[in-house]
Amino acid sequence: MNFTISLILLVVLFFLMLLYIKTAEKFKIIDKPNRRSSHTDHIVRGGGIIFPIAILTQFPIFGFQNFWFVAGLVLISLISFIDDVKPVANRIRLFFHLAAVALLFYQLQVFELQWYFIFLAFFFVIGTINAVNFMDGINGITGGYGLITLISLLYINQTVEFTDSNLILCAIMAVLVFNFFNFRKKAKCFAGDVGSISLAFILVFFLLQLIISTQNITYIMLLLVYGLDVVSTIMFRLIRKENIFEAHRKHFYQFLVNEKKMPHLAVAILYSMVQLGINFCLIRFPFSSLAYLLIILSILGMFIVILRFVFEGYRRLTKNAGID
Repeated sequence: MNFTISLILLVVLFFLMLLYIKTAEKFKIIDKPNRRSSHTDHIVRGGGIIFPIAILTQFPIFGFQNFWFVAGLVLISLISFIDDVKPVANRIRLFFHLAAVALLFYQLQVFELQWYFIFLAFFFVIGTINAVNFMDGINGITGGYGLITLISLLYINQTVEFTDSNLILCAIMAVLVFNFFNFRKKAKCFAGDVGSISLAFILVFFLLQLIISTQNITYIMLLLVYGLDVVSTIMFRLIRKENIFEAHRKHFYQFLVNEKKMPHLAVAILYSMVQLGINFCLIRFPFSSLAYLLIILSILGMFIVILRFVFEGYRRLTKNAGID
């Protein structure tokens, strides 16, 4: 993507974002805080719609490539945006998600693999989409973390070409535009489900392309920090015999913001920088052994559990005291 096209696309996305914010304010597409929120102001919701819009904008420019991926992205973004405006029944949302994932798998020819690979891919995609959505709760974290992941993928693509760099660049520009309005003490907009879920879908597309191209599953570590927070949170909720499908604010990042009163952006930067460090190590010291991956995941899993016990305490993590 040459400089002129990049600049034009960046400017177009910026003004489309401004247009959305004005439209959302007019039609009251607003995120109203509740007792599980980590914010107190009424902020425009659904600003992450710029992510699928960016992919759609580049679609005709670069020759209508990856049609089925784009179709799946539109499908999952559409139902997520509707859900941002007015709650959608779980069964309808699930149907759209499954259809979108099926289109993604068709694009990547996942259905040609053995059934257990299809199952693992399905588990990875659904898990990642939900993880990114769960972690979208404070200013800057979705945009900051997403930017680090996309830049890392772009760097890897320079040596292991697994996708079109233009597509990654387009996603990066969308995240940069979103960060201008969200990565600040008082955000102008939130990503909403349409933002977190569409960004997750885009990241999953790139990650699966990379894993399939290199036959190296260790690249799942590009989303390791989110994974550690989400998996450890689910584990502790199960220990407390809570319904893991109910909304809550018991992630570690939420504890840091709500209980320790750390600034949103400080926590967002912390998560992004830790993931950047992991990405650097993964790129600088590559490996492909599944055994090594399991050992590393086990060690880091134990580390996050110990870290949470130190900061949050045994009682909070293991006793159901009705803390939301």
